[in-house]
Formats: sequence, C-alpha cells, structure tokens
Amino acid sequence: MPYDTSLPAPVLRLLGTFRYEAPGGAVAVEVPGQRLLAFLALHRSVSRGVLAGTLWPDSGEGHAQGSLRTTLWRLRRGGRHVVDVRGEMLSLREEVTVDVHAFRRTALRVVDADGDPGEDPGLGLLFAGDLLPGWDEEWALLERERLRQLRLHALEALSARLIRSGRHALALDAALTCVGIEPLRESAHRAVVAVHLAEHNAVEAVRQYGAFRRLVRAELGVEPSARFRAMLPPGSAAGRQC
Repeated sequence: MPYDTSLPAPVLRLLGTFRYEAPGGAVAVEVPGQRLLAFLALHRSVSRGVLAGTLWPDSGEGHAQGSLRTTLWRLRRGGRHVVDVRGEMLSLREEVTVDVHAFRRTALRVVDADGDPGEDPGLGLLFAGDLLPGWDEEWALLERERLRQLRLHALEALSARLIRSGRHALALDAALTCVGIEPLRESAHRAVVAVHLAEHNAVEAVRQYGAFRRLVRAELGVEPSARFRAMLPPGSAAGRQC
C-alpha cells in the first residue's frame, strides 16, 4: 500500500520508551512488533532468516518464521504499513522517521565540526534517554552501548564548542549531563572544569576536581591523570600536586 505523502511522516522513537507515532497520534504496538520495528530501524535491511532467528532465538526455524509472518500480519492489520517486504529482505519504509538516525547524524556532526553549534534542532537528542532501556536482548545491549559512547563524545565536544562561543551555561549543562551518564569518566569531569575555568570560577573548578578525585580513589583506587591536575591553578591545593 503506497504511503499518502500529504500526511505527516510516521515517527519511530527508540530513545527512551518505544513509541510509534502515526499521523493521527501514538499507536499501540504489541511487543513482538516493537522488537521487529526496532531491529529493522537499527539494521536497515535484514533477511527473513536473520530477523526470525534473532527475534525468536529459542524457537526452531519453522516456528520462528511462522512467528515472523504472524507479527508482520498483525502490524499490517493494525494499519501500521511501515515494513517494506522485497522477497527475502525486509526494511522499514523510507518515509518512517527514526529518532536514532537523527541522533547519529547530530552526534557525528557535533564531533566532527568546528565552531558555534548554532541552533541545530537535533541537539536536543543528545540529552534524550538511552536506547530502549530495559530491553535485554544482545542486539539491543550492543547498540545501546555504542550509542551511549557516541553520546558521551558528542556532549564533551558540544561543551567545548559552546565554551568557545561564550555560551557557558549551555556548555556546563552538556558537561554535567555527560558526568551524570558516566560519573567515573574523567574526560567528562575535565569538561566541567573547563567551563568553570572559562568563567574564571577557580574555586568551582577545584571543587569539581576534588569530588572526582575522591570518587575514583574510593571506587578504583587510582588518582586523576596528570593532564587533569595540570588544568588547575598552580596555587590551589590540587594544583600543587602536579
């Protein structure tokens, strides 16, 4: 069935709770359908055999293929004509907008580009939730960690670029979001300290360093790097450790 291009494009949201939004609003999707749509969104084009074996790994080949056919039928019956079937290959239809795809484009653009990030509407995705939290399938876990690492690098890069453009409050928000995602990540704490130093808030910078130092000593039995210590004012207690 061809898609009516006069209507808004369907949206599939995978960052945070799974959500499928048709032109008329959010539409409920059964769990097998959620898994199928999410896998196709993350892997673009997949054969029937791979899809059935991945989504129903504990079933025999015949039963898994039957489950796949039933799931596709239920999606179509519910008016969700979003899967393109071409022989043995399945994919999401091109008109479906997927938030993960927009997230990747934005994150890579932030990491690779220089200068002021401007008012890119996709920047908000860097502050969105993890990929499908609570899903414990191996394929979801692997992709979640990959996107988490990309998010961390993008937030650090965004913070540095915002500092250069003088937007310190937004830079601090990006850096602290990164710390919240991974509290033991030194580069995230360095990003926070960089913002404080850019605003000439040396006391705040030293306090942030001290909090991180206590954390990693307690959790890992290590000290912050010499690179981190070298960021601090030489006259401070932490700076004199260098």
